[in-house]
Amino acid sequence: MSRTPVYLDYHATTPVDPRVVEAMLPYFTEVFGNPASSSHQWGWKAQEAVEQARRRVAALLGGTAREIVFTSGATESNNFAIKGVASSAPAGRRHVVCSAIEHKSVLEGCRNLETSGWECTVVPVQRDGRIDLEALAGVVTEETALVSIMAANNEVGVLQPLADIAAIAHAKGALFHTDAAQFVGKIPVDVQAEGIDLLSLTGHKMCGPKGCGALYIRRGTELAPLIIGGGHERGMRSGTLNVPGIVGLGYACLIDRREMAEESARLAVLRNRLLDGLRQRVGGITVSGSMEHRLPNNLHVGFDGVDGSALLIGISDIAVSSGSACSSASATPSHVLLALFGPDHVPSATIRFGLGRQTTAADIDYAIEKFAAVVKHLRETTPAH
Repeated sequence: MSRTPVYLDYHATTPVDPRVVEAMLPYFTEVFGNPASSSHQWGWKAQEAVEQARRRVAALLGGTAREIVFTSGATESNNFAIKGVASSAPAGRRHVVCSAIEHKSVLEGCRNLETSGWECTVVPVQRDGRIDLEALAGVVTEETALVSIMAANNEVGVLQPLADIAAIAHAKGALFHTDAAQFVGKIPVDVQAEGIDLLSLTGHKMCGPKGCGALYIRRGTELAPLIIGGGHERGMRSGTLNVPGIVGLGYACLIDRREMAEESARLAVLRNRLLDGLRQRVGGITVSGSMEHRLPNNLHVGFDGVDGSALLIGISDIAVSSGSACSSASATPSHVLLALFGPDHVPSATIRFGLGRQTTAADIDYAIEKFAAVVKHLRETTPAH
């Protein structure tokens, strides 16, 4: 029998793995030194812990330790990548490209450059949520400094062809950045093989701590610092390091490197069980985006003939996320769904299911039963207009 309430919102955040907590605990009270304190053993031990974590993050990505800079999370990493490239780009390159379904930290970061005389091109995605490679190739020019396309969408879970995107960017001399916050730890990544110059990640999407992330910066990439004053992180990101968070992020990467294949396969089975169950018990559902190119722990579906606000109220003991165009006057479709469906065809009720390390088959079965009952009731009593 499932525990209730049921948490199926792992794309928003994840519980910290108990093994990660155990690894972090000594660095709050016992090994509490500042890694920048180079004259005594408290600082030395903290610094060694940071470097071990750096190696663990790099190993998960296929990079080297010197290519990892720790940040407060993916939003900072995204800003660091975009602003850092813009500040160091040659005079003839004043153009950035991103997709229509990027996280707001990328979309707004790229558009903000327009206030400084840059040009920003937002490339559409196809109905399955994947980037239109021909459209991308058509807008990347010799004046493009950066192409920023997310590895996996945080709403519909669609995966992008990273190596193909990198090749298009590099053919014109541009750098390629990817927001991989949802991707890392779910799908294997090799920054070398896939031609990634800059990659953002964060701990709290992978059963690590909140407030700690990293930016992978390929060796030789010109990037201006985002935060100055102190020379931390080889001058790339000043500020006293969050040692417990960094240790936790590193240990989360270690766990994912060892267990990712098995865990992702388990989650894909549960995700498919959820989809099959909803189709059988509920009917009238539409999957948003490609099922072939999708995170193993993601399902995003629209329910026909249902008011989105009423649906969320009815399933209140299941934690999910809605990016829908509800009937409510205050609700608006997410920019991701607008990009996929267009303004006139966004389903009235959409739900993002995010599965994770603690999700069980009983949780999935409970969700199927609950959605079946609530959707049936709503279709009979308060259908969407």
